[in-house]
Amino acid sequence: MTISEIHRIAFDKVAVREWAKTDPRHRNWPVVYLIDSGRTGQRPGLSDVYVGETLNAEARILQHLDNPDKRQILEQFRVVLDDRYNKSACLDLESHLIRLLAGDGTYRVLNRNDGITDSNYYERDVYRESFQQVFDQLLDEGIFTRSIPEIENSDLFKLSPYKALTTDQAVAVENIVEGLFDGLERDTGELLIVQGEPGTGKTVVAIYLMKLLADIQASRPDDEPDADSIFSDFFTDEHRQQLTDFRVGLVVPQQSLRKSIQRVFKRTPGLSADQVLTPFDVGASDTHWDLLIVDEAHRLNQRANQPSGVQNRKFIDITTALFGTDDITKTQLDWIRARSRHQLLMVDPEQSVRPADLPPELLRTLVDEAKGDGRHYPLVSQLRVKAGDDYIAWVRGIFRPGLPDVDAPPPAPRTFEGYDLRFFDDLGEMHDAIRERDAEHGLARLVAGYAWEWKSKNDPTAYDIELDGRQLRWNTTATDWIASKTSLDEVGSIHTVQGYDLNYAGVIIGNDLQWDEDAQRLVVDRDSYFDKKGKENNPTLGKTYSDEDLLRYVCNVYAVLMTRGILGTYVHVRDDLLRTRLNVWLSAHP
Repeated sequence: MTISEIHRIAFDKVAVREWAKTDPRHRNWPVVYLIDSGRTGQRPGLSDVYVGETLNAEARILQHLDNPDKRQILEQFRVVLDDRYNKSACLDLESHLIRLLAGDGTYRVLNRNDGITDSNYYERDVYRESFQQVFDQLLDEGIFTRSIPEIENSDLFKLSPYKALTTDQAVAVENIVEGLFDGLERDTGELLIVQGEPGTGKTVVAIYLMKLLADIQASRPDDEPDADSIFSDFFTDEHRQQLTDFRVGLVVPQQSLRKSIQRVFKRTPGLSADQVLTPFDVGASDTHWDLLIVDEAHRLNQRANQPSGVQNRKFIDITTALFGTDDITKTQLDWIRARSRHQLLMVDPEQSVRPADLPPELLRTLVDEAKGDGRHYPLVSQLRVKAGDDYIAWVRGIFRPGLPDVDAPPPAPRTFEGYDLRFFDDLGEMHDAIRERDAEHGLARLVAGYAWEWKSKNDPTAYDIELDGRQLRWNTTATDWIASKTSLDEVGSIHTVQGYDLNYAGVIIGNDLQWDEDAQRLVVDRDSYFDKKGKENNPTLGKTYSDEDLLRYVCNVYAVLMTRGILGTYVHVRDDLLRTRLNVWLSAHP
């Protein structure tokens, strides 16, 4: 299939009407169109673009021209015409272009996000072949600046609010918004929980929800409802008025992920980088939020020794200011509840990796209470790892501290068709393979448990991991390490990759995790674990962490690392007995 035409016309009523006279399809044919502000450099900041689909291009463009805001900032429109397109194909192409434009980052996409679809239809694969040709033409015209693989590997794309939601994600968003409006009507606040394993899209739901609420808040009484959106019923005058001066913030405990989301918000109408907060930002500010969404809420801190003396002082000062006394039982979650009316926690308790994280028993209590009150929204559809839910369950079954466990037998040997899972005896060979996958697919990186000292932090000439003839350093940046220029020759830690996707992950399992053949179980070697904050006791709360406690955190670390790879996971194990045991469990991959 080939594209017939992409027409380019000035965003002007006279030009539109003259163009419409030249072909009956301009008034009566399914088309996709783009209106943009050009790349003249006359306007500061990002250029703007709007993407739509219609059966009457002339009438729809004239409607846009009646909008003074769009008329002021947009300069030209393009119409994609093809004799074989139908309504379904146009809806699909519209969503496809919106997602790619948001991920490319050159233009600020003006669309709402509630119309993004991913529905199947007759001969969809055939139509999608034509989409590549549309993209190539728009790339030649400068609308896009990068290839599709480059866009899809970027944080802007992966963290974009322009996503087609899975069924369980859409149900969660719909129920959350309905409950939020009910709470506003009753003038009550609630704590809600979205729970899901790695790759189920907790962060996607958080960002999508923020954009949806911003769009409802900014909608106009005369806006044309999107009949194809399952959220169209929320775009009413009543709901818009309920959201007047409604303040929403996104709390992200992890520095690296927080910076990436801030870049996305800078490019998204209705959202601002100022809405992306640290827990300390929330606690120290006088701002009262109507809704605080907490991503990776299991990484919020209880009272514990912080990374710096300044933060230790802040913890005391914030707690005292909020509660009148330095109550050591208060956590960062208590700060968030004190500073907001509604809270939405995105959680996976098995991704807690440090003793300072919220206590597991607290998370279990919150989850149980939310389930009992109908405020718990599970996510079950696996979106990241191509091996699916079975692989996630297998990984979590292996890295289960209690092995052997009478209630859950050891995982059976198995394979994962279509997923590239391999074990390497030589780290150098695995590094070479990761380089090859990066050249083919991009986003292939080495990651490891914290089983080596971070010597290069204080001595940039030092190497941290020297094995099998390779000399490697830990990540030289904590912010957006995956996209950094040096990342392919470095090793990422749990603190730089948690929450991110990779195409291929080369996981180095160090001597911190070992196999006890006599006891037939996993054990931890405390002396081989170098994350000081990951194993220190908590004298303030009178807590001492045993080797069993540490084993749980180390197992969680490796389970997280083993679930980063979309297309494959490569594994190098330092402990001989553990390597043998893993090969038994994965008998088809010697």
